[in-house]
Amino acid sequence: MRKILFVIFMSLAVVMPVQAEMAPPEASMSAESTPSATVEKKVEEKTDLTQPTIETKSKFQRLLDENPVGELSYKNFLRYAINRAVENGVPINTVVLIILFPMAVAIVTAARHLIGVRGVGILTPALLSISFLATGIWAGAVLFAVILFVTVIGRTLLKRLKLQYLPRVSLLLWVVSGGVFLTLFLASIWNFGALTSIGIFPILILMLLAETFIDISAGRSGGEARALIFQTFVLAMISSLILASEVVQRIVLLFPELVFFGIAIFDIFMGRYTGLRLSEYLMYRGIVKEDEEE
Repeated sequence: MRKILFVIFMSLAVVMPVQAEMAPPEASMSAESTPSATVEKKVEEKTDLTQPTIETKSKFQRLLDENPVGELSYKNFLRYAINRAVENGVPINTVVLIILFPMAVAIVTAARHLIGVRGVGILTPALLSISFLATGIWAGAVLFAVILFVTVIGRTLLKRLKLQYLPRVSLLLWVVSGGVFLTLFLASIWNFGALTSIGIFPILILMLLAETFIDISAGRSGGEARALIFQTFVLAMISSLILASEVVQRIVLLFPELVFFGIAIFDIFMGRYTGLRLSEYLMYRGIVKEDEEE
């Protein structure tokens, strides 16, 4: 009997340590599987050019890696500076936006100076185009329409309070903020991801531009104000479509000298043009033909 008990005891003493040694690998496997599942859930699909996301940086970084800059020369000094800045930690999408912004301004300027499109200055359409580039064309258009609608409704309601200009504008921007938050809240309920994933940068631009639209509505007639705002919106949409083109972004990144200094040369030649705008030529073409015949 004692021998049987001794054998049972020894067998338990051998089996229990083996089980104790086998348990930690299972626990470690489960511990390792949990983070991997978490990492898979955290994959981002955001392609906001104004945000230094991993996806945006990797896309442009691959483009730089596939096209090495070579040694420094007068032909690639700007491209060389871009590579060095990116290597030292400057976000590559920030560099692209810095070069794209003068292009947006040049597009707006050409549309106004050469074609005759009316708009709210030059900076406002350019900023709107950058906002649409960040939000996406349709999401930006929806948010832009919401802000305009809330601005018009809020301005109409606040007239009854008979406030001074600055407090009235402050209260109107408060109303706009509430309208934007309500829009994002409804978008989150209806799973409209294009709106819920928008960053704060383009939203703030659109909200701050609401003050510009307020000034336009206050100083002009209703029809003229609507025409200016609509043409500003069209200019911003066209500019954002051009800036969002992968071909344009590729040229900007691979040939920054050509783009950056080419824009300056284009602005100089455009500034020296003193003839009729396209809209003026179409408007007065009858008179021009009569002068040519005479």
